[in-house]
Amino acid sequence: MGGGISGFDIFWIFFILMTLHPLLRQRFLEAARQRMIRKLEQKRNSRVILLVHRQETMSFFGFPIMRFIDINDSEQVIRAIHLTDPEVPIDIILHTPGGLVLAALQIALAVKRHKGKVTAFVPHYAMSGGTLIALAADEIVMDEHAVLGPVDPQLGQFPAASVAKVLREKPLERIDDQTIIMADVAEKALRQMKQNLKELLQGKFPPQKVEELAEILSQGRWTHDYPITFDEAKKLGLPVSTQMPEEIYELMSLFPQPVRQQPSVEFAPSPRRMPPRGGHHHAI
Repeated sequence: MGGGISGFDIFWIFFILMTLHPLLRQRFLEAARQRMIRKLEQKRNSRVILLVHRQETMSFFGFPIMRFIDINDSEQVIRAIHLTDPEVPIDIILHTPGGLVLAALQIALAVKRHKGKVTAFVPHYAMSGGTLIALAADEIVMDEHAVLGPVDPQLGQFPAASVAKVLREKPLERIDDQTIIMADVAEKALRQMKQNLKELLQGKFPPQKVEELAEILSQGRWTHDYPITFDEAKKLGLPVSTQMPEEIYELMSLFPQPVRQQPSVEFAPSPRRMPPRGGHHHAI
């Protein structure tokens, strides 16, 4: 009897292909990102480091995972900086909601101490710890619609500045012990963050400006998710520009969000430009 492919065999072949597809797609994206990184490094004669946090989906099960700056990130970024000659410029691309203060501060200090010029590129957003890293760079290049954020410390779900405010505005006998302890920790966190920020900004601005920026950005003037736009960053006196290389946008397109059954945004990806004025022109 001639052997043929049964429906059961087809099912298993389909299952294996479906299982391998996310892995193969990820490998293709990683290879494409490496090519684009090399292209950008050759163009700018720099070391390119990416710190990109997209929402990811666990393969097969499809559960969403939110990513933040963590100790693993600080280890990898610091290693990349150590592998770079001190005089070679570094371009660090930031796309992150923030994360652990310790990890972000470690990266920021390594960026600050690098002898060559460090440029932080923010194509969309770099909030909280991402802003802390950007402030350590010599220049911040933002898309005109990109945003930074305050770096005031948070205690769990509460801003440290708001917790510390309780001791100043409420009689001590009316505050429970746990709140008093939290307020004490909050005041320490605020002092520490301000001092850390002053260290990062020292040498980039006059002492009075360092004090002003450290106060504004770390002491709870705004909510933690307040968007500091390019225009506001410029008014604050930060070293920002909008000279974003096109390659960075191309690189960010290689970090796709998890595929949904129904996309929420759609457009034709080719550039769309206005036709030349004066009617149709024929080439000869």
